[in-house]
Amino acid sequence: MKKKGLISMVLAGAMAASLTGCGGGANTSTTAVPTNAASEKGGETQIQPTEAKKEESGEKTVITVWTQDRHDSEYVESKIEEFNATNDKGIEISLNVITDDYPNMMALAYSSGTAPDIAGIGGATSGFDLKTFVEAGIIDPLNDYITDPEYEKVTEASTLQFEGINMIDGNVYWIPTGMRSGTRIEYNKDLIEKAGYTEFPDTLDGVVELADKITKDGNGTYYGVGFTSSVPFNRWLEGTAETSGIYRYDYKTGKFNFDGYKPIIETANKLFTNGSVFPGSTTQGVDAMRAQFVEGTYGIWGNASQEAGVFTSQFPIDKFEWGVAEVPSLDGTRKGAQTIQPQKGYMMFSSSKNKDKAWEVIKYFSSEEFLKGYLEAGLYLPISNYMDRTIDKTKTGRLADFQLTDYESVYPAVPAISLEGDDYGTVIWRAIMGDVSADDAIADLNKRYNNALENDIKLGKIKRIIIKDFDALHPSQGTIEYTE
Repeated sequence: MKKKGLISMVLAGAMAASLTGCGGGANTSTTAVPTNAASEKGGETQIQPTEAKKEESGEKTVITVWTQDRHDSEYVESKIEEFNATNDKGIEISLNVITDDYPNMMALAYSSGTAPDIAGIGGATSGFDLKTFVEAGIIDPLNDYITDPEYEKVTEASTLQFEGINMIDGNVYWIPTGMRSGTRIEYNKDLIEKAGYTEFPDTLDGVVELADKITKDGNGTYYGVGFTSSVPFNRWLEGTAETSGIYRYDYKTGKFNFDGYKPIIETANKLFTNGSVFPGSTTQGVDAMRAQFVEGTYGIWGNASQEAGVFTSQFPIDKFEWGVAEVPSLDGTRKGAQTIQPQKGYMMFSSSKNKDKAWEVIKYFSSEEFLKGYLEAGLYLPISNYMDRTIDKTKTGRLADFQLTDYESVYPAVPAISLEGDDYGTVIWRAIMGDVSADDAIADLNKRYNNALENDIKLGKIKRIIIKDFDALHPSQGTIEYTE
């Protein structure tokens, strides 16, 4: 009953999404959900051949893979074609790209018996909660597989295990093969230099002053900074908070604490009060604002390492030279780590009928042969030291500007609470725009987040995470405790 209840909870959002998708004009997945091994046709159940019979006849076992990634599809599809044509393991890979409501689509497929064998996953996969999938029995741990010597050599799996992100209580469910950097500032060098700057400022106050100068120079033709309607606070201002030693969860006390965000809110608000923000940008999507940046209509944009590829191929910049700078902190010093996201791993569904062959596919996607071209194409930064040494970095293009700094790290997963109302990014952004005071926003967040935390702990849904030796500059190195 417990697993059924958990799956039902995960599926609630999926069912709502599928009902919405029935209306005309709704965005839907670009690929069909895989069919069951046994399907109904003509009133009779069609039984698929057993693995033994398939091997005897030379028929290949199809391993179905789901992914949410589109940015790497050209490379991945070409390597899958190569694998399917040359492998001697009797395997054929079938790739499905699921573009909408990915976590709920996976849960729905598992519940209906149409789940893939494996699915791509990353630390930044929106809406995915590892704990929920594990407790519902949807995915299997990979502990017995990842000790494979060749796999360990390339991925360094034994060191890339992050509690609450790809591991729970010693069980490992996926291993990252790449990573996304923390946020950087992308800027128009022409506009910066015209404003009298030779280097990008290292303080938030300095960025506010620069944005004001660019806007005044533009006199209505271009502006200082652009934002977007899609998680605007998290784009780069959250990185400013983190590197200033400000984080939403206090690991030493095991409680949420938003008090430190006040100076971030009040300083960033000046960008709006002095008119430095590109008009209408806060209602535009990410790609729309990338396109505006490329046209030179504003000077400062913030996002992580995916922009290396975006501004090289998707929205190539050819009207000006663009630079990449580290995010500013409040006072120009680094007091905390900036979040990086482990990416591009694969988890195995417990319902897979061909787990050993599914593992062979995971191993192929994690092999040196596959990853060398993938990483040299600039699709992600390497996460293992082995691959960082192996790739030819002269081939990665502008991704070299996003190489990790010594203050970037992976934070332990914050408790996944059942929050009512807007999340912290939305509330803080409203305060930055001036819709609510910093004090009121912080008081609201402290109350709602901690009430939800205590309630979920009382109900047994989650446990409190405490790291008594927590170091803000090295957040992944402390000793984690779970308490009621």
